Amino acid sequence: MLLSADKAAELPAARVLLRFLLRMLVLILFAAFGSIGFGRSLAALLWMTTILCAVLAMLRRERVFAASLNHWDEMIGYTALYCAVMALIQPSGN
Repeated sequence: MLLSADKAAELPAARVLLRFLLRMLVLILFAAFGSIGFGRSLAALLWMTTILCAVLAMLRRERVFAASLNHWDEMIGYTALYCAVMALIQPSGN
């Protein structure tokens, strides 16, 4: 199968979601054994995965607002989860 140089191969949405869920499972497993606590470990791993997805998207030259799911969409998902985890582990000011 020949691909044009302008367009990267697009994966089906189900495969991208499966990749997202498998990465989350691995991140949760690694965070469970983190020495700084589960929440802080998960937050650090989510932040690193966010950066990884952005780099992979740039290397693959994926479009940001494409009709199909890609690494940019995964990056947004990991960023949202990172923000949620940080909101949960921050001590309240009360």
